[in-house]
Amino acid sequence: MKPYQAPAWLPGGQAQTLWPLLIKPQPLKLRRERWTAPDGDFIDVDHLDGPPDAPWLVLFHGLEGSARSHYAISTAYACQAAGWRLALPHFRGCSGELNRRPRAYHSGDSAEIDWILRRLHTANHGRPLHAAGVSLGGNALLKWAGERGSTAAELVTGVAGMCAPLDLAACGHHLAHGFNRVYTQHFLKTLKAVSAARLRRFPGLFDEIRMHQASNLYQFDDAVTAPLHGFAGADDYWQRASAKPWLKSIAVPALAVNPTNDPFFPASHLPGAADVSPLVKLEQPAGGGHVGFVSDGFPGNLDWLPQRLLHFFLFETT
Repeated sequence: MKPYQAPAWLPGGQAQTLWPLLIKPQPLKLRRERWTAPDGDFIDVDHLDGPPDAPWLVLFHGLEGSARSHYAISTAYACQAAGWRLALPHFRGCSGELNRRPRAYHSGDSAEIDWILRRLHTANHGRPLHAAGVSLGGNALLKWAGERGSTAAELVTGVAGMCAPLDLAACGHHLAHGFNRVYTQHFLKTLKAVSAARLRRFPGLFDEIRMHQASNLYQFDDAVTAPLHGFAGADDYWQRASAKPWLKSIAVPALAVNPTNDPFFPASHLPGAADVSPLVKLEQPAGGGHVGFVSDGFPGNLDWLPQRLLHFFLFETT
């Protein structure tokens, strides 16, 4: 499959990031299941059903994403057209209802990835799954694959991370400057609202004043994400949750697509061949923005990302 090339009428990483929000199609009707997590909490998983022997793709969403994110909707349509099944797990608190436990989710949540994949693997009668993640979900998935090494092949045919923030410190600090602060404020609006609701349920869980005062992701992660999930602070969280150090340990076919004009991730911090195992394919196109990948004539469509995933799992994981 040809590498991604942005249309001439949509120049620049910012425009390529934002345009999909204007052209995303209406979501398909999916079947929702509520699963009980190992700690008694719950997650909601949306399913595009199909024959039990059809290929099964699991797609992990990004920060504050859901099955209604544009990349999830476009992937659902592509899977429907190809006759594939699709599972869209929601990280805790992202399906429209606050989760039961104090914890939420984070960029290095490989333990959450693991039990979800194991449950889907069992439901698939022991056949390996195709596993992909977008942005935060891609980072967590690639980290999981690196941690599991050769045992990852027991559950998946391969893994794909699309626009994963592989170096969280580089991404977090980059989002605190210039126009990127627009994205930061968008994330903080929903993160703070959910965190405030969590604090009402669990008083004293973290410092409410610091949470409300946070003006960037570093301050929010230092005040909320880190203490909720057992990290010493934002620096500790960003270091330990980044997937980049684990890329050398991946022992299943893997794809990492990171446009060099992604406003979330400075190109100077992208991994090179020396940073990854021989099974990791790096694609770093000049265009695409952050999970943009708009293609074809005006106003464009969002087919490239799901088609890249299907092609990878059909032809590049054997």
